[in-house]
Amino acid sequence: MFVYIQSLLIMMLEILCCKIFFEAFGIKREENNCWKNYSIVIGLTVLCYFIAMIFRDYFIVKQVFSIILITFFMLLYLKLSFGKAMILSALFESLLLVMDYFALLMNIYIFHNMEEVWESHVIQGSLVVVLGKALLLFAVLIIRNHMEKKSLAMLADTEWLRFIFFPIFTICVITAMIKMSEDIKNKAQENLFFVIACGLAGMNIVVFYLIYDILKRENKLQEERIYRIQVKNQIGMYRSISENFDKQKKMTHEYKNQIMCIDSLIKKKKYDSLESFVNKISGQISKELDFICTNNVIVDAVLNTKYQEIRDKGIVFVFKINDLSSLNISDEDVVVIMSNLLNNAIEACEKCRGDKIIKLKIVIEDNNAIISVKNTYENAVIYENGEIQTTKILDTDEHGIGIKNIAETIRKYGGSYVIQNDEREFYFSIMIPLVKSDF
Repeated sequence: MFVYIQSLLIMMLEILCCKIFFEAFGIKREENNCWKNYSIVIGLTVLCYFIAMIFRDYFIVKQVFSIILITFFMLLYLKLSFGKAMILSALFESLLLVMDYFALLMNIYIFHNMEEVWESHVIQGSLVVVLGKALLLFAVLIIRNHMEKKSLAMLADTEWLRFIFFPIFTICVITAMIKMSEDIKNKAQENLFFVIACGLAGMNIVVFYLIYDILKRENKLQEERIYRIQVKNQIGMYRSISENFDKQKKMTHEYKNQIMCIDSLIKKKKYDSLESFVNKISGQISKELDFICTNNVIVDAVLNTKYQEIRDKGIVFVFKINDLSSLNISDEDVVVIMSNLLNNAIEACEKCRGDKIIKLKIVIEDNNAIISVKNTYENAVIYENGEIQTTKILDTDEHGIGIKNIAETIRKYGGSYVIQNDEREFYFSIMIPLVKSDF
């Protein structure tokens, strides 16, 4: 009876490895339906077990039926095309065979005559099979780490190495157990060794899903934080733009009265008073009119709003801009990129005790949008794991979100960016390819 239980446990380890492997290439059809997911694992385990038992003497037939079963169940579990699921099933079965063969080779070096040893110690054959599944899990985790786009990507290299220690430790322990199994004297000890080996392999899978779920939850919280900061920045920018429009509306109403006053002074030939009045209102107009015109309404609104803020804070603003009428970036994304770039530059310049300079370049060149901001800064820029770390005392949980927002937006358009700094200036440059419209 225990032999059948052993076979089922080994088959379940194999199917769980298959599940982890496939999840790197597809999205679950029902994310929160645990019972359906468990049913798929159990159903596939039982059916593959019966296929293995029925066709134990027909290796090719067994492999073909296994590939078909895995393809069918993974199509129920994940959003995959039939062709892709079939190819992945064949690849997984190939990987399984390679790992089993590698486990056998490892143990040939431990036991130079495997046939004689297995005749007297059957448990060693079972442990070698479990070792093959542990090696399979190790290989699947490596593949998963390279293929995963979000959750596992949040693990730094050092953290990933610490996590991968568990399957390596399991492989070493099972190998040692195989060596020690020569001294096993009774069936109870054999069963105990097998349960320990399967338990170690199973615990690796449990730990993997525990860490994976934690990372997924953290990733979701991070996305929510990014979304809140995006909304906050956009609302602030739109409010500033709205205030500028309101100011211009008020100015329009004043123009009529000013023109009437000029007309009256001309008719009365009070030229000295006229000159004084014209000088006064021309100064106000030059202060309040929009200076930047790019033929892109949103870019104009953002830049002119920030221009007023930069000037009011005593920061030198140097810019190079050409015709941006062909800028194929959504209004929301323009606000995300420009507001975050300029907000960071303004904040850095405010902390400077010496020169306060912001240099902005937005041009269309060779069918690419080039956006770069260079600004002076005072405090040292700290990098950790390739990311800029905060020197803020307040709102430390929000720091870096602006740059992450920019990076996420750039990736959405297939663009690239470079961040550099020297002793005096911080530099953020973006290149986004312009997609030609079909209209």
